[in-house]
Amino acid sequence: MRRLVEEGLEDGAAGLSSGLEYVPGRYGDASELTYLCAPLGARPYVTHLRGYGPRAALGMGEASEIARLAPVPLHVSHYHGPAPQLTALLDEAGDVTFDSYPYTRASSILAMVALPDWLPTADLAATTAALRDAAVRDRLRAEWPDDLWPRIRLACVFHPDWAWAEGLTLAAAAERAGLDPAEFTLDLLVADKLRVGCVFERRPPTTEESVRTLLRDDRHTGGSDAIYLGGHPHPRGYGAFARLLGVHVRALGDWTWPQAAVHLAARPAARFGLVGRGLLQRGYWADVAIVDPALVADRATYDAPRELAVGIDDVLVNGVPVLAGGTLTGRRAGRALGGG
Repeated sequence: MRRLVEEGLEDGAAGLSSGLEYVPGRYGDASELTYLCAPLGARPYVTHLRGYGPRAALGMGEASEIARLAPVPLHVSHYHGPAPQLTALLDEAGDVTFDSYPYTRASSILAMVALPDWLPTADLAATTAALRDAAVRDRLRAEWPDDLWPRIRLACVFHPDWAWAEGLTLAAAAERAGLDPAEFTLDLLVADKLRVGCVFERRPPTTEESVRTLLRDDRHTGGSDAIYLGGHPHPRGYGAFARLLGVHVRALGDWTWPQAAVHLAARPAARFGLVGRGLLQRGYWADVAIVDPALVADRATYDAPRELAVGIDDVLVNGVPVLAGGTLTGRRAGRALGGG
């Protein structure tokens, strides 16, 4: 694994990332990740923490230890939760940045949201066999809280016999199928081989005020964490950046327009070593989005998540117009970027 990391860095990787709430990443411990991060040098270790919300202290503590021992810069993916606690954890973490998106709901795979750690979810055959077992199903029923189902909306279902459920809350889909929510969830996960995607309300909930507080932090960078699979994805894929500009700059004043350029371009380019990017400066690549400050807005919602944003009608990539007057030009001027 260390050799693969070194090869990736030689090929231009901007850093090393981990997803510690997902399998198989959750089986890696701090010592293993420290060993894998050692070749990074000035490039960041980027992590979906082992825990957010009530487990944020655990997740940040582990990430900070890895970054300190490697030693490498740390970047935390889609940081969310109670802002006072999260800000205090950042203050203790040393050289750290983080990204977040401007929504209170999250998106993931249903298996991560609903299935406990005691199931062998890295082994598809073993897990689907377990989910057919009556004793396992009874245990899951006993463990699942009653308030779980109404806060989950199905975003992506691959199996054609179940695709009708996309866009419905899990409770509503179960009712339409004539099953109780637990039975429906188990049958759906087995049929779709654990691939079901969902949008869900967090518990405890992330508040709008926490979102705004984190956005104003100088260690923040913008991000969408977008997942585009399925017929009903999270609206962040289509609206995150327009929402940051229209709501959090124009309407709420969480950033000035120059600060928005720092959060969305300059700081992420610098953090990931993207030389010649992120600034309007002589000698830099001309990656330019022309924003109408009076009109820019997101239109994607949880009910209609694929609505395109408005107010950005012209975009240049490497100096080449790829969007002109709101119309795609068909020109593809992008290139793979490596960390410096």
